Amino acid sequence: MKISQEIKSQTEVKIPRPIHAETQSFQKLVQSESQNLKQQELQQLIQNISKQGEKLAHYRTMRELVKFKRMIKGFLQETVSTGYKLQHGHSFSFDGSSRKLTIIKELDDKLLELTEEVMNQEKKTVDILDLIGEIKGLLINIYT
Repeated sequence: MKISQEIKSQTEVKIPRPIHAETQSFQKLVQSESQNLKQQELQQLIQNISKQGEKLAHYRTMRELVKFKRMIKGFLQETVSTGYKLQHGHSFSFDGSSRKLTIIKELDDKLLELTEEVMNQEKKTVDILDLIGEIKGLLINIYT
């Protein structure tokens, strides 16, 4: 019995070729460099936020506050869009109860508190700098 060419071609099975180690290592290298660049960009954003925080503590104007908030909003958008996760954690108190903490919620609360302190011109610069430091710490916790 003779097998025709049509039947023979239908029964051929394509075996996928394994990806070479060189290709995988190149992909890892590109991914690693991309992640390093993104990390450097986020660190630069943190430095800019820190500088703006110092301006805010010195001048205490609504204009500086709005700039500070916009910079934080941009930082948060950048971290979320690049795949950094919103951290959820559990906090346990001495009595055994636990509560869920969300860093973004804490950050929002600190920004509201900062707004109130800037609007209240009687607050000391140290208090404002303390809040700005806490906000900066929360931002760093998001991307580390």
